[in-house]
Amino acid sequence: MENKKLHVLAFGAHADDVEIGMGGTIAKLASEGKRIGICDLTDADLSSNGNVTLRKEEAAQAAEILNVEVRTSLGFPDRGLFQKEQYIREIAALIRAYKPQLVFAPYFEDRHPDHGNCARLVEEAVFSAGIKKFQTDGENMPHRVERVYFYMINGFHNPEFTIDISAFIDKKLSALRAYKSQFEKTDDSVDTPLVNGYIETVEARERMFGKLVGVTYAEGFKTKVPILMNRDLIGE
Repeated sequence: MENKKLHVLAFGAHADDVEIGMGGTIAKLASEGKRIGICDLTDADLSSNGNVTLRKEEAAQAAEILNVEVRTSLGFPDRGLFQKEQYIREIAALIRAYKPQLVFAPYFEDRHPDHGNCARLVEEAVFSAGIKKFQTDGENMPHRVERVYFYMINGFHNPEFTIDISAFIDKKLSALRAYKSQFEKTDDSVDTPLVNGYIETVEARERMFGKLVGVTYAEGFKTKVPILMNRDLIGE
């Protein structure tokens, strides 16, 4: 593992989770010179469509579209993201290696159990990574993440904050379309919720979030801690 300090490390249970929830935000931050990493906890080996090799190729293409610096997978078993000490240690080791300021994970409330379980594992690992005596393989110097935020995948929840992605919606949609095995219906594909207008649904959600805050498109996020505003509420 090449140690490269990141501004943001976003975790997903499967490749395409992060792009669905915050692809526009990643593209926006990358355009500002921020270093972004994505970690998929599984190789999505139980996906109804596609296969591990194809999904890895699609994930690499999506990461390139979004200008992500690091993309990796921990290879945990698909549908096996349970609270195991070894999983927490491996995630914590990754956090210590890349020392992100911010960590993102899926929001807990989602129709897919792996997404909520991913969030719980990441939250445990973030806490453990900051404990000096907590042992991991490799880097054992503690690292405290400044904030953990949660993005939405399948849900439409009331966000605590939003990020304007109006200028980056095309990049987000392009990154999603890189996952042809998941979002394009073919004669051989299994009929899943993803192949029946899913990308259009995501786009509509971001348009709705944008409408709520007066922009064209926005991504919504959840947080367990209040947001501190470092500017005057009312300008001159």
